[in-house]
Amino acid sequence: MNRSAIREQAFKLIYSLQIQKVENLQEQIDLFIESNEIKQEDAINYIKDAVLGIEENKKEIVAQIEKNLKSDWKIERISKIDLSILKLAIYEIKYKEIPYKVVINEAVELAKKYGEDTSKVFVNGVLASIVNA
Repeated sequence: MNRSAIREQAFKLIYSLQIQKVENLQEQIDLFIESNEIKQEDAINYIKDAVLGIEENKKEIVAQIEKNLKSDWKIERISKIDLSILKLAIYEIKYKEIPYKVVINEAVELAKKYGEDTSKVFVNGVLASIVNA
């Protein structure tokens, strides 16, 4: 599994956690890894780190999103898919020191694959604002 595929798995878990009420985050992560038969050690580590890191830094990540929306937009208006992509991308840029060009490119690819027609432009715009801030 390459880094893009691993990132896609992390996105799927982040998205599913947004939809359901989660009582035990670690249990949900383990269940996801098991049910998707993810065996690769670096994949497991990346997914756990991303999900737990986003949870740990949730306030700062959400604040970054809100600060970089157009003035007439509210975070509640963002689709859960786009929000999941943004959270993962912001976590990677701000907390993992992955080159922002790589992160934005990967986020846009996820938006093309899973989001609406306008998702790729929206995700790219928000992330570009964050990087340029």
